[in-house]
Amino acid sequence: MNASRKTAAVAIGSETGESSRRRSPRVRWLVPAALIFVSLIPVFFGTARLAELTGGAEVTPANHRFFDSPIPVLVHIPAAIVYSLVGAFQFVPSLRRGKRGKRSWHRLAGKVLIPAGLLVALSGLWMAVFYDLPASDGPLLLVFRLVFGSAMVASIAMGILAIRRRDFAAHGAWMARGYAIGIAAGTQALVSIPWLLLVGPADVLTRALLLGSAWVINLAVAEYFIHRRARRSARKNHGSSSLAAPAAITSL
Repeated sequence: MNASRKTAAVAIGSETGESSRRRSPRVRWLVPAALIFVSLIPVFFGTARLAELTGGAEVTPANHRFFDSPIPVLVHIPAAIVYSLVGAFQFVPSLRRGKRGKRSWHRLAGKVLIPAGLLVALSGLWMAVFYDLPASDGPLLLVFRLVFGSAMVASIAMGILAIRRRDFAAHGAWMARGYAIGIAAGTQALVSIPWLLLVGPADVLTRALLLGSAWVINLAVAEYFIHRRARRSARKNHGSSSLAAPAAITSL
């Protein structure tokens, strides 16, 4: 009986040790570092747009819609900067755990990120519907923006409903999907720049497909990590139940 318990304890300890070795501090910070890197491109251009709007820049055919109706873009850009940069740290496991008697960083940041994400999505939808459509965009890109903007709102809403019923796995999955959609502007730049350098300026259809592919890429990556985490959780639960069964039998 004691031998069985020791075997179970050793197995659990070795599993924990292997898990901790797999997740070194450097590895844990790779994900937020990559997300911040992707976000820096739209952050840079968004900041330049804010400076343009607030600094009295010349009105041109390319930017007149922002000067004609500045409030949506003045809401969209700061909210997107907060959402993309602060949201990256939500994927650090150690920040999800709060100290005894104190709320975790994850929970406190979530109270900022949920309204910021909704502002990003809703202001983006407003601009897509009511701003004049630039000649370089076309109707297909407009459809993409409406579809993915609506999907972002829906993902955040589903994440809120999941956390209200304390379904943490579903909450994390839905919020990851919303975040993946929200930071697609960075991926759009990474997809479009090589095309521009290798092929040249994209036509309306190609531009729509390139930008649309960025949303698909981000969601595909998010789904990969969501399902990988679910499989790990299932294996962990299965391993714990398998180890607990012999110990329960020997205790009888």
